[in-house]
Amino acid sequence: MGDTTRPVPSFTTRNAGDPAFWDERFKEGFTPWDLGGVPEEFRRFVEGRQPCPTLVPGCGNGWEAAWLFERGWPVTAIDFSAQAVASARRALGPAGAVVQQGDFFAFTPQPACELIYERAFLCALPPALRAAYGARVAELLPPGGLLAGYFYLGENRGGPPFAMPEAELDALLGPGFERIEDRPSAAPLPVFQGQERWQVWRRRGG
Repeated sequence: MGDTTRPVPSFTTRNAGDPAFWDERFKEGFTPWDLGGVPEEFRRFVEGRQPCPTLVPGCGNGWEAAWLFERGWPVTAIDFSAQAVASARRALGPAGAVVQQGDFFAFTPQPACELIYERAFLCALPPALRAAYGARVAELLPPGGLLAGYFYLGENRGGPPFAMPEAELDALLGPGFERIEDRPSAAPLPVFQGQERWQVWRRRGG
């Protein structure tokens, strides 16, 4: 996990929708949203399932993607920050091969994904992009496909990370998905102020 005890470096880019914003932070090693490993809920979720094509958007250092790869899962991890991709490839060794630079809103994984793993991606997006996120996950997943991961819920202003009221998340995903799991994160990172929840959403239809 990034060192949260040292002073925040001075950054020049303030727009979280610009890859340069994230390039600066990965270059400085300032990544307080990075667990540095695989969270418990995700481990339990994966261990109870058969491998399926999985997409990890906004993967950062990609710890979960590497863990899936090492267990034989077909996984693709993307980040639009070149510095994030370089950092992941340095950190992950051979498993770094699953990480590539790509824009979630334009990238189409091959094979088509059946699972999308969410961790610190939606809350990193400027709120103006939330509707596009909801549309894209619904477009990428087939009926019965799963969107699983961690969601930063709350009324907090500012960001990133940008908190989202629970009702807003329900309105965003509810038309295309049914929520089938919801519980507090067992080990929320300090940057999420105890407001991170593990949720699984299943694509409607079929």
